[in-house]
Amino acid sequence: QVQLVESGGGLVQAGGSLRLSCVASGSIFSIGTMAWYRQAPGKRRVMVARVSSGGGALLSDSVKGRFTISRDSDKNELVLQMNSLKPEDTGVYYCNVDVVISDRGPLYDYWGQGTQVTVSS
Repeated sequence: QVQLVESGGGLVQAGGSLRLSCVASGSIFSIGTMAWYRQAPGKRRVMVARVSSGGGALLSDSVKGRFTISRDSDKNELVLQMNSLKPEDTGVYYCNVDVVISDRGPLYDYWGQGTQVTVSS
């Protein structure tokens, strides 16, 4: 009932930039925290950045000063602006959204399909 569509991944050289977008649609009553996770080959999925329903942003130490996260409530869109990219930023980036699908209903986590980000040295 809820779909997350990610876009913006690609191949860039170190020092370059990418803009990742995640748009949520479907049977959505309200959206809570929205976040981006990264999973590199052979490694566990880790949180890169998140933004609360109130707009408060939290970034992992590895991306502070380089990435920004924002959300557009009208569009149900989550954006990760990635600047000064490093090879260690390489991985599949997944959008994660906390969604309430009905009034007074429970909160569910939804995941996007993932978008590949590759940073060459």
